[in-house]
Amino acid sequence: MTESICYVNGEYLPVDQAFLSVQDLAVLRGYGVFDFLRTYHGQPFKLREHLLRLERSAQHIELKLPQSLDAIEQIVCETLQRNSLPEANIRVVVTGGVSTDGITPPAETGLIVLVTPVKHYPAECYDHGVKVITVETERYIPGAKTINYIPAILAMNKARAAGAIEALYVNRHGHILEGTTTNFYIFQGDQLITPVDEILPGVTRSVLLEVARNLFDVVERPITFADLADANEAFISASNKEIMPVHHVDDRQIGSGTRGPKTKLIMEHFRAVTWGNQT
Repeated sequence: MTESICYVNGEYLPVDQAFLSVQDLAVLRGYGVFDFLRTYHGQPFKLREHLLRLERSAQHIELKLPQSLDAIEQIVCETLQRNSLPEANIRVVVTGGVSTDGITPPAETGLIVLVTPVKHYPAECYDHGVKVITVETERYIPGAKTINYIPAILAMNKARAAGAIEALYVNRHGHILEGTTTNFYIFQGDQLITPVDEILPGVTRSVLLEVARNLFDVVERPITFADLADANEAFISASNKEIMPVHHVDDRQIGSGTRGPKTKLIMEHFRAVTWGNQT
């Protein structure tokens, strides 16, 4: 197996030789942002959109990007090329940089680009669906994709213990917001409903909704537990999971308990956007 090559602060090097200063605020304070995307046909999907979201995340926490978006885009493509993977996941991380006092952000921030093989989930996850759970928690600065994933890690520990693939955050008002790494959707009849407030707007979500608006009545509003009782179908979306049907939320069965026809239709249209007409 070819050794994975990453980019760290100006250098392309094998992952096992990469290092980050112990004085970097990403290490000391969890100060940093990232974005995550994948390739289709070997090409980064919506790379510029992901980098624009990275920029917005950085602005939310007053973090300066180490280079221009054009330069970062070139670094991403070079890192991808050096790994020679048929399909890849790409993680772009901006770190807070080396701080001499351990808390004051320096003038120079750091940049990491990691490229790994795409993870393939079992076909059953897409043909039948998955279980998700809910956890009561709210993300700090939900519009920023920060490297602080403590709530997500704890939520996913609960999800794994419950035999679920994802955990959905629920706020103090009882609104189901989003997953640890996914956006959430339900169907009530021909109406597709998805939260819009207190979430990280996914790039996959924006592509999906563009597709869905040509097929269904799309409503962006809070989702409550009462809404789940009236839901015919549900699904989650993310760059790494794409569109994954949901048959249970906690112990509540959604619709018939398997992938529904509307979710299947959106999956087919989304695949046409990402893969083209390839079968």
